[in-house]
Amino acid sequence: MEKIEPGKHVSLVYDLYAISDDGKQELVHQSDPKDPEQIIFGVTQGVIAPLEKALDGLKKGDEYNVVANAEEAFGPYLEENIVTLDKDLFLVDGKFDAELVAVGKYVPMVTQDGFHVSGLVKEVTDDKVRLDFNHPLAGKTVRFKGKVQDVRDATEEELHIAQGGCGCSCHDCGDGGCGDGCGDSCSPKGCGCGCDD
Repeated sequence: MEKIEPGKHVSLVYDLYAISDDGKQELVHQSDPKDPEQIIFGVTQGVIAPLEKALDGLKKGDEYNVVANAEEAFGPYLEENIVTLDKDLFLVDGKFDAELVAVGKYVPMVTQDGFHVSGLVKEVTDDKVRLDFNHPLAGKTVRFKGKVQDVRDATEEELHIAQGGCGCSCHDCGDGGCGDGCGDSCSPKGCGCGCDD
């Protein structure tokens, strides 16, 4: 039976919990066994270090249970990741889509460097939109509890895509989204293995 090591294609399912300061755990994501998270171990960008360390050497059917603090997981919550932009930037054909750009919704955007990001709309005024680009779990301790569904050799195409090649195969990253374009390193539905998101 193959074990997880660099270059292996790994399919994972897991429950992701946010842990509050008083130790209470809230389930924030649950993988679908029919649509497992897939990574190329040691190649896919954005895999949280404690999770990667726990997966190393596991085999199909093995379980894992990993806790990562905010610094190890999605980083601290940073006020500088909240930005206010001109409402004009959100006009499409001269019109503002108040349904798409509404408080509580994530808006997909592209940075000047071409990275796909999503911002949570915090406020919409007559001429401005305030967005929060912090990861939804920034500042939180998290716990991944899951199982390895499969381990196999990665194909050359899978390795190419994981290394940043154009695969255009990004699947939905949940509420945070990650766009549909080439180069997206979309992984676990916005929850830890790569869509940072």
